[in-house]
Amino acid sequence: MSDYIELRAKSAFSFLEAASNPEDLAARAAELGYGAMALGDRDGLSGVPRFHTAAKSAGLRALVGAELSDVEGRPLLLLATSRAGYRHLARLLTTAQGNAPKGEARVSWDEVEAHSGGLFALASAEALGRDARVARSSTQAPTQRARSEPQANEVTWLERAQRAFGPRLALDVARTKDRAQEAATRRAVAMAEALRIPIAASGDVRAARPAGRKLLDALLCLRHHTTLDQAGKLLLPNGERVLRSPAEMAARFADRPAWLRATRAIAEQCEFTLADLGYCFPTFPTAPGESQAALLRRLTDQGARKRYGATLSARVRSQLEHELAVIERLDLAGYFLIVWDIARFSREQRILCQGRGSAANSAVCYALEITAVDAVGMELLFERFLSEERGEWPDIDLDLPSGAQRERVIQYVYERYGPHGVGMTATVITYRTRSAFREMGKVLGMSAEACDKISKHLHHQHFREDLDDVKTLLRGAGVDPDSPRIQLLLELAGQVQGLPRHLGQHTGGLVIAAGRLDEVVPIEPAAMPGRRVIQWDKEDCADLGLIKIDLLGLGMLDALEQTIPMIRMHEGVEIDLAHLPADDPKTYAMIQRADTVGVFQIESRAQMATLPRMKPANFYDLVVEIAIIRPGPIVGQMVHPYLNRRAGREPVVYPHPMLEPILKRTLGVPIFQEQLLRLAMTASGFSGGEAEELRRAMGFKRSAERMAQIESRLRSGMAERGIVGDAQDEVVRGITSFALYGFPESHSASFALIAYASAYLRAHHHAAFLAGLLNAWPMGFYSPATLVKDAERHGVSVLPIDVVRSSWGCTLERVVGALPERPADRMDRRQVQDIEAHGRDLRQPEGGFVERRAPRRIRAGRAREHLVPRSEAGTFRLDDNLE
Repeated sequence: MSDYIELRAKSAFSFLEAASNPEDLAARAAELGYGAMALGDRDGLSGVPRFHTAAKSAGLRALVGAELSDVEGRPLLLLATSRAGYRHLARLLTTAQGNAPKGEARVSWDEVEAHSGGLFALASAEALGRDARVARSSTQAPTQRARSEPQANEVTWLERAQRAFGPRLALDVARTKDRAQEAATRRAVAMAEALRIPIAASGDVRAARPAGRKLLDALLCLRHHTTLDQAGKLLLPNGERVLRSPAEMAARFADRPAWLRATRAIAEQCEFTLADLGYCFPTFPTAPGESQAALLRRLTDQGARKRYGATLSARVRSQLEHELAVIERLDLAGYFLIVWDIARFSREQRILCQGRGSAANSAVCYALEITAVDAVGMELLFERFLSEERGEWPDIDLDLPSGAQRERVIQYVYERYGPHGVGMTATVITYRTRSAFREMGKVLGMSAEACDKISKHLHHQHFREDLDDVKTLLRGAGVDPDSPRIQLLLELAGQVQGLPRHLGQHTGGLVIAAGRLDEVVPIEPAAMPGRRVIQWDKEDCADLGLIKIDLLGLGMLDALEQTIPMIRMHEGVEIDLAHLPADDPKTYAMIQRADTVGVFQIESRAQMATLPRMKPANFYDLVVEIAIIRPGPIVGQMVHPYLNRRAGREPVVYPHPMLEPILKRTLGVPIFQEQLLRLAMTASGFSGGEAEELRRAMGFKRSAERMAQIESRLRSGMAERGIVGDAQDEVVRGITSFALYGFPESHSASFALIAYASAYLRAHHHAAFLAGLLNAWPMGFYSPATLVKDAERHGVSVLPIDVVRSSWGCTLERVVGALPERPADRMDRRQVQDIEAHGRDLRQPEGGFVERRAPRRIRAGRAREHLVPRSEAGTFRLDDNLE
């Protein structure tokens, strides 16, 4: 066994300082024969979950660390030796991020010393020696002092480090065949030896393989805002900072075997891995003597009797008992109670709230009023939501009105669980085709226009196609593909695609922890006041068992929330979205003629083209309509067969008689993800957990090898059940071609509820609905001008902006003397370009109308000036509006 363990390595999550993903580093380390390796990215742990997962698969022990880039002016690498040390590391990183502007991190020695327990520190010999050289050259000539004599300020820094960490401090030395770096290293070694600080070898790894040198140079250029032509000494002098085998490192440090042995001794101290994270979800408060499970059962029973009636059917009781048993075995009662509490708070504050996504597959969620979709009545698959086999936390999404109302709910969660107990999940923004070309073009000194022109003609898949095809596309764009600079651009853009670019904020994912979340994962301040973001994205959280609750903003809920009070005030009608008339003829007649401008989910051109053919006549038709115009059914060629069978132009057939119960409601055509999972369970014998794993395996990262394994498993299972020949081919084709983009039935049902509500309000209260849409804009497909003109075609009166009468938002007014008398929309000042909301807003009298006299009628052909929106920018024009 080799004595050498790599302790200093950075991944692309050091953002513009390294060129390999954590997965590539883990795979390369295993390939080179390492048994363990440390990852220490700059100022964060964003890459550690992926490194941990990849290392586990490769049989590699992943050591957890991070480099604090500015500990009173110098970097310091910290490795967690225990769970307590990891908690201290997460706290230190949180503190460092909070001490400096976005993109920087800074921490003092006092802060480090307060959280040094359980951490092993590595000081970079290159950084210390280089800084010592700079300090000496700026104060005195080199000949005035011996080359190896340490500088006073450096000794002080090392002494502080030694005081903080004691024997858990070492100086690491990287030999990169650079004379300047070797000279700096000698100076640092002399300092360490004078203080009796141990010394360890390192590779200062920035890339997994030597081929990453070009991309590393390009990323460093981006970091320093320069080009390759002008970078000069800002770049690394050679390509030595790559992961090398233990044997090669042993040869490189043959004269210092003790430095090699020190790496293994340090690694053996680092017992902590992310498998020992210690995350706990908060315990929901209950009455004395009542468990969380008992409280959940009591609330579920009360809610079920409210939903289904005082006497529950055997089918409902059986489903609820099955779900509650699974929830209790997985110890998830507290999770459901916390989500219930958020939904309860929203209802009490009269904030529209509706669960969607896989949560709609749960009868318990329906009983708790987390979702409005009846999973029992719609025969939805509970395993799509929660399965014991997968061992994952459930994922519940709550839709809330976008804007201030959603922020109230988010702040309620922060207040209830404390500023250190809650954080929003991050989103890893990666380089895509256009950003890859634009950024690599900058490095090569090309204009943004030229790079955009190339990226429009090339897509990600073209990098995997024949070079001749790529050259043909480039020539079509007027670009010489044989130019050396263009060839280098293609190479760099292909390599950088998929690498992390920066961390963004998830739209609404919240992670909650018992105690301090910043001891589980570092937290950074968000750009928005009152928000804090953890350094892991939702996939990392799921892999490590962190529970996420999504509080998502939905523009249509904002529009509905603003519409209902206006209907109450100006029309005297009380609207309860939970009790709208079912199957309203006027509403469905409007939908069937594709008169759906502004209606949620069914307002696009493609939906409008389908509505007259589909002719939805009930709620389930609307569920199908929302799901069928999606990439999955279109790619799988399901749309036309379904419409033809619905119209009676084709017979309803099934691939096999045993599949009829699954496909009967959709006329033998699979429309929803849940149907495909049921097909796999029924036709191939998949368990519920295996079926969900199948869905995940067919995600956007699926590989040809994995798909071949899935198809083999499907076919063998069907053969055992007598499904062979064309029937087998049809099922396999449907699953493998459709599941990638399939839309869940539960998700579609949740959206259908909002679609029906918006259609109903448009059909019966168009003026108020228009005002709500305009106040919630931007949202949907259409500009304010289009919404206004569409409303006017339906007889809605739209009044111009008035400096006295107009409020910041669109309002309703009664036009006295107009026949028939009905409210009219008063356009709002917000629609005027370059007008901002300052001072006191002019609001309508509480509980009454703003009175306006009907305009004097004028002769036909005479025009009056009328202000209407012109474009999405919110500008206005004068229009001739004949009365």
